[in-house]
Amino acid sequence: MYFAATQLDSCGFVVDFSSLRPLEQQLRAQFDHTFLVNADDPLLSEWQRLDALGALDLRVMDNVGMEASAQLVWTWANDLLLARDSGRSCCWSVEARENPRNAARFQCVPDWFGVEKASL
Repeated sequence: MYFAATQLDSCGFVVDFSSLRPLEQQLRAQFDHTFLVNADDPLLSEWQRLDALGALDLRVMDNVGMEASAQLVWTWANDLLLARDSGRSCCWSVEARENPRNAARFQCVPDWFGVEKASL
């Protein structure tokens, strides 16, 4: 994740990583030891049955690809930062990595961020 700010916070940080614990919890709940499946997966009912039995911890997503996952994390990070910092900071890039050879990056500056005052 890459962050930008229009000004540093009171401790001199763009983003204090310890303040991202709610995002960390959200990421763990979505991705840590879970089974991701597309909403249109033809075996979705079977995955749901196995989830109900406790055989897996199912997460249904519109798209489980790395591109969509990077965009999802970007959205979550910016939801948190906007609510907390009122537009002072943003996440402008996220790299999602499945393994060393499969990764994707979503990069976008949120519309609400004062990019003219920031250094990216």
